[in-house]
Amino acid sequence: MVNADVVIVGAGLAGLSCARALVRAGRTPIVLEASDDVGGRVRTDRVNGPGGEYLLDRGFQVFLTAYPEAAQLDLPSLELRPFEPGAIVRFNGKFHALMDPLRRPGSILDGALSRVGTLSDKFKVGLMRTRLQASSDPRAIFEAPGPELTIAQALIERGFSPAFIDRFFTPFFGGITFAPDLSASSRMMDFVFRCFASGDATVPRLGMQQIPRQLAASLPPGMVSVNTPVTSIAPGVVTTPGAKYHARAIVLACEGFEASRLRARPPARWLSSRTLWYAFDGEPPIVEPPLILDGDEGHLAQNVACMSSVSRAYAPSGHSLLCVTPPASPEILALPDAALDARVRSRLTEWFGDRVSAWTLLRAQRIKSALPDQSPPWLTKRELPARAEAGLYLAGDHRDTASIDGALHSGRRAAEAILTDTKP
Repeated sequence: MVNADVVIVGAGLAGLSCARALVRAGRTPIVLEASDDVGGRVRTDRVNGPGGEYLLDRGFQVFLTAYPEAAQLDLPSLELRPFEPGAIVRFNGKFHALMDPLRRPGSILDGALSRVGTLSDKFKVGLMRTRLQASSDPRAIFEAPGPELTIAQALIERGFSPAFIDRFFTPFFGGITFAPDLSASSRMMDFVFRCFASGDATVPRLGMQQIPRQLAASLPPGMVSVNTPVTSIAPGVVTTPGAKYHARAIVLACEGFEASRLRARPPARWLSSRTLWYAFDGEPPIVEPPLILDGDEGHLAQNVACMSSVSRAYAPSGHSLLCVTPPASPEILALPDAALDARVRSRLTEWFGDRVSAWTLLRAQRIKSALPDQSPPWLTKRELPARAEAGLYLAGDHRDTASIDGALHSGRRAAEAILTDTKP
C-alpha cells in the first residue's frame, strides 16, 4: 500500500490540468495513465508514407485561441499555426469562399455575392456574432435565458434559410459535434461559434499532442506513470502491475466509459467518428488553408483540411497531407474502411479530378468514443459538479463542454474542489 495525497486516473487534458493546478498549490498528486503516452484523445502519431514521415492527429482537431482556458498554456512555445478565418464551401460543382469579413475585409464583396446563402443569411450571421460577443465571459452563454434547443431548432428559430443551414451549418457544426442531424446543444454551437469569431483556429506546429505534452512537462519528473491501467478504485486505487494506492482524494479523469466502469455506473452515451488521411506528392489542389466544407447532398466529405498547408511539419518536404472527416452517421460508421475510402475518393475526384486516384491512404481512423453526446439539455446547467462523493472527483469533457476547453476547465475545477475539501 502506497500512501498518496491525490491519485488522478488518466493523463488526458483533464487529468494533466488537474495535476498542474494541484502542483501549483503545493500538492503532490500521482497521475496514472493506462496507455503508452499522455494526451488521451489528443494524440499525434508519426506515420511513414510517400517521401518520409507524416503527423496524424487522432481525428481532425483544432485549438481555438479564444478558449477561456487557453490561459493555462504557454501558447508561443506551441508554435501555433492558424487556419484562414472562414471556409470554402463546395456545392453545385463549384468552390465558394465564405471568409470572415471583419478579419479579411477584402472578402466582403466575394462573400456577399457567394451563393452559399442569401444576403439575409449573411446578415443574420453578423447579428449572431455581435450577440454572442456582447458578454466578456464566453461561458455566460451557458446561462442564457430561454430553453436549450438543438442546433437545428435554434438555426430555424433565428431565421436562417434551409439552403444555408444545409450547405454551411450542417457540414460545419455536424463535423464539430459528430451529430450530422444537428441534434447537439445550441449552447455548444454558440460557445464554439463565439470562440471561432473571437480568435484563431490553429494547430501546434508539431501536432495536437504538443498541448498535453506541454502540460505534462510542467509537472515534476516521475509524477505521471504511463502503461499503468487502473483496475479498481475501492478500496484504494489498484493497478495491474500490482500496486495499490491509498489516497485522500481520487480523480477519475478518464473517458466516460472507463469512469463509469470504475464507479460501477451506467455509461453516458458517446459518439464515434471516422477520419481518413491522404498523402500525395506536390502541392494540394487548393493551396489556401481554410477548411473545405462539403455542401452537396449527403455531405460525404463533410470537412476537408490540408494539414500540410497549415503546418508544413505535418508532411515531408514536397508532399501534402489531407484530412477528411465524413459525417458520423450510422451508415458511414458501419462501412468497412475500403468501402468508405472508395466513396470518399469518388467525391474528391469530382472536386479535384483524376489525381485523387494516386493519393495514398495513410490511415483510416475509427474513434469509438470521440465525444460525449451533447444533445439538450447538455448545458442547461452551466457545470456538472466536480465532486461525485466524499473523496471522489470527476473530470473530463463529459463533465463540461465537449471540447479541449471543457477538458482543461473540468480538470481545474476538480483541483479547486480538492483544495477546498482537503488540506496538505
